[in-house]
Amino acid sequence: MKITEFIKKELQGWKNFEIIGLFIVFSIILINAVILKDNPAAIINAICGILYTIIAGKGKISCYFFGLLGSSCYIFLSFKNALWGNMLLYLCYYIPMQILGIFKWKQHLKKESKEIVKIKLNIKEQIIISIIGLIGCIITIFILHHFNDKSPIIDGITTFLSILGMYLTVRRAIEQWLVWMIVNGLSFIMWLDLVIFSSIKAYSTVLMWGVYFILAIYFYTEWKKEIKIT
Repeated sequence: MKITEFIKKELQGWKNFEIIGLFIVFSIILINAVILKDNPAAIINAICGILYTIIAGKGKISCYFFGLLGSSCYIFLSFKNALWGNMLLYLCYYIPMQILGIFKWKQHLKKESKEIVKIKLNIKEQIIISIIGLIGCIITIFILHHFNDKSPIIDGITTFLSILGMYLTVRRAIEQWLVWMIVNGLSFIMWLDLVIFSSIKAYSTVLMWGVYFILAIYFYTEWKKEIKIT
């Protein structure tokens, strides 16, 4: 398949405002990178991360290509800024789960659109996930505090909830977007704090998490409409 054909196929189902919005965000990231001399890894991570989130929201399996590339850059950024929880999360869990997601999503694709079939967890599963999330966050915060993490509370919550979020993503569950709202909102605050008070050049990463938060809200509403219809 030619590159142009692949791009055309991937853009099927995109709304005009989504394409325009993506162009505006990327323009802001690149302008910001030039003016503020942002970290190259932060720029690549931001672009790949936003593409991953949007394409995953569209239910396209190609999202994992951008996810793997963006995750690699984020591991580097977390290592440089002593965010050990985030670094280990992406290295030991996020990347392996994205590889698993490729195979899992292949088993649940719609024949015509090649998009995944989306699901909603039952009440029992939702309760179990909530309890695991609460206990896991408390334990992770305690561990990161012991290792002198710069932001043990936020890093701990985002680290463990990201584990749940990725699990729900692989399962194609709409509840993933509720988890990502929390993770993305707190991650935005964490990186904004680092940029303002630690003079770290990762402006694109701050912008990325802000966009992530908005996308999580948007795709939750979109998936909810689709699940109701089916």
